[in-house]
Amino acid sequence: MSNTHKDLTVNYYRIEKAISYLTANFRSQPDLDAIAEKVNLSPFHFQRIFLDWVGITPKKFVQYLTLDYLKEQIQQTQNVIEAAELAGLSSQSRVYDLFVNIEGVSPDQYKTSGLGLKIFYGYHATPFGMCFIAVTERGVCALRFIDEDAKRDEFITFSQKWYGAHIEHRPDLTQVYVQKMFKPGAAYNENERLNLFVQATDFQVKVWDALLNIPFGSVQSYEQVSRQIGHEGSVRAVATAAGSNPISYLIPCHRIIRKSGDVGDFSYGKIRKQAMIAWEMGKKEIIRQHI
Repeated sequence: MSNTHKDLTVNYYRIEKAISYLTANFRSQPDLDAIAEKVNLSPFHFQRIFLDWVGITPKKFVQYLTLDYLKEQIQQTQNVIEAAELAGLSSQSRVYDLFVNIEGVSPDQYKTSGLGLKIFYGYHATPFGMCFIAVTERGVCALRFIDEDAKRDEFITFSQKWYGAHIEHRPDLTQVYVQKMFKPGAAYNENERLNLFVQATDFQVKVWDALLNIPFGSVQSYEQVSRQIGHEGSVRAVATAAGSNPISYLIPCHRIIRKSGDVGDFSYGKIRKQAMIAWEMGKKEIIRQHI
């Protein structure tokens, strides 16, 4: 891992620790000195790391994560989606959204777990820690975040799911995808469409497509998503499908939260989900100021 990538990863875990402290102590309004002390940095150094990461201050960042704020955002997101539908606008017309399309494997490829496919994988630094990513010529087929101190089974789990494919370590190829994923507001266009290639049931794809309709920097409730796919009352099934998502972040299960405003559970930890939600909200606000 290069020093730049190592610094990015280390800084994310410092930020994650700070987010945990901030959200736990929000009502007492800890100052910058107190937050910096928790992550063993000087106030100046910590503030700079945080600004480099998201572009806003820690105080502004944590405001995006309060229950009242997120509860309000749930309804605002619904209004935005409904207005876009009435105007005949695609959800993918938003300037800071990636163009993402989900394609399921063929029945034969499903049965044979990717027989005949070539899959390339790599490990890369992201704003949310290290990730494992795998791609085929048909699109991205896996994206998992990694905690260095947790059980490392991501490659074994992936290779068991795609045991029929030829799998090769090619970080030079996968890095291109990672760079594209985390550059919101960089004038995306149809030529930059990201295809996702998944093994999934029809219901899972339906849920994942609904998640793609949630705009960048926005959130919806499990109940809203279940209604949108015509399965009102199937909140648990929707939550299960969202949680089984093999391509984290690109299929944005982090944008689906509880109607109370609590962000709920996440495969890669609640703090990482909070980081993703508020990072996108902060980036969206910065983008709006420059449009």
